[in-house]
This record gives sequence, C-alpha cells and structure tokens, in this order.
Amino acid sequence: MLLNRTLSEIIATAIVALLAMTIHEFAHCYIAYRMGDNTPLENGKLTLNPLAHINWVGWLMWTFIGFGILGQAYINPRRMRNPRLGELYAVAAGPISNLLLAVVLAIPFKLDLLQPDLLFTQRQLVPTLNQLFTMGVYLNILFFLFNLLPLFPFDGWTILVRLVPPEVGYQLEQHRQTSQLIFFALLALSFLNIFDVFGLILSQPSNFLLRMLLF
Repeated sequence: MLLNRTLSEIIATAIVALLAMTIHEFAHCYIAYRMGDNTPLENGKLTLNPLAHINWVGWLMWTFIGFGILGQAYINPRRMRNPRLGELYAVAAGPISNLLLAVVLAIPFKLDLLQPDLLFTQRQLVPTLNQLFTMGVYLNILFFLFNLLPLFPFDGWTILVRLVPPEVGYQLEQHRQTSQLIFFALLALSFLNIFDVFGLILSQPSNFLLRMLLF
C-alpha cells in the first residue's frame, strides 16, 4: 500500500509499470493484426507509444497499491482468418510478452553487471539502476502470472475459453459475470487481509521465476 512505500519505490514502479503495460497491450494488438485483424491498425494501436495503450487509472493503481487493471486491447476476433486460434494467440501474447521482457531485463544480472536490489530506503529520492531493473523483472513476472489467472477480466479467462472444446467454452462464457464477481470478492478479501488468495496462488511461482532469473 502507499503508506508503506517509499518515494523511490513508487517512482520505480511507475516507470516499470508504464513499460510493462505498453509492451503487454502492443503484443495483443500486433499479434491480432498478424492474424488478419485490422482493428489495431485502424485505432492507432500498432505503436509502442504508451499514450496509445495505457489505462491511466490502472497505471496509478499499479504504481501506488501494487495491483491494478491493464488497458483494453482493440482487437476483433471476427476479422481474423481463424477467429478461435487468432484470439487465443493474440490474448496469450500479452502475458507472454511480459515474461519475455522479464527475461531480457534479467540479462544484466546474469552477466553480473547489476545486483538484485529492492531495498528502498526512506532517505532515497530516486531508484538506482539496480532497483529499476530488479523491479522490472519482478513486476513483469507479476503481470505474466496475474494475467494467466482463469478469471474474467484477466487474459487467462479468454485463454481458457479458447483452449477448451467450443461447447465447453460457450458454457463458460455464460458465467463470465460470475467469474468477475468471484475475482472482485477475492480481491476484497486480499485487501482486507482476511485471506490473500492471490498471494497464496502466485507466491511460489513468482519466487521460483525470480530466483531463476535474478540469481
């Protein structure tokens, strides 16, 4: 939460979240375009300009509370050559792009050019390069894992719907609103410190990926 975070940590999170969200949404749009959907092109989304992609409310949420929503990808599966596979690839491209970005940002650590560091101090006004890159790896791993959760509105929901047989996917879509309500209920439990289900589910895989990439 904001009260527990230092200015340098907030700045590092803001910079990294802007990069991670831009890459995530661009990946959705680029793959959709390659699958035959011109919607991203028509809406000016085939760019790495953050202004074309960022949901600023979501960005502020990630910056100050460490959790939030991403932007909305302008894609239309009905315009793709293969709507079912096209949507699957385009949606999966978002979280995969964050994992790849985490791998790229981890290269300086593997080459011993940087050292992992997330120990922000109250006296520190701006983050160090070590802290920026460490936060980059950490936050992109979170983006990757969160978006694989099979709950609406995460990418994992659409991935699940497109992976199962069409008749099963159709049945799942009838419960999209229920899935969203479950997500908000679990989110409320986490923020009220009653039951952190997201931490329970994601802590082990995120720690595993962090250890693998940073050390």
